[in-house]
Amino acid sequence: MSWLVAIALVLLLASSCFFILVGSLGLVKLSEFFKRLHAPTKASTLGVGCVLLASVGYHWFSDTDPQPRELLITAFLFITAPISAHLMAKAALSLHMAEPPRQPRMDVENDADAGSQ
Repeated sequence: MSWLVAIALVLLLASSCFFILVGSLGLVKLSEFFKRLHAPTKASTLGVGCVLLASVGYHWFSDTDPQPRELLITAFLFITAPISAHLMAKAALSLHMAEPPRQPRMDVENDADAGSQ
């Protein structure tokens, strides 16, 4: 394997690490459900896709027996990630998660406190 191929594979792996890190930080740090849903479905999917592409490239250029596993994983990943994100977003919309929860009224709490005395 030439050094140009090795550098290209390292760059693919480095970019995949960056995308996976951004996706995981977005999942942890973002505040709302829909924002948290967007980060891992986009960034982490691209990161895992780059890892699988680097694996395919390594097997292709190192003259080892190519396995269809990486291609199947990539196909299933790019098919299932948008569908699952779409279903989770539809479920959240039906549960009205886009609206902030109602806050209890202050006079109801004061009435409950006054009734217990």
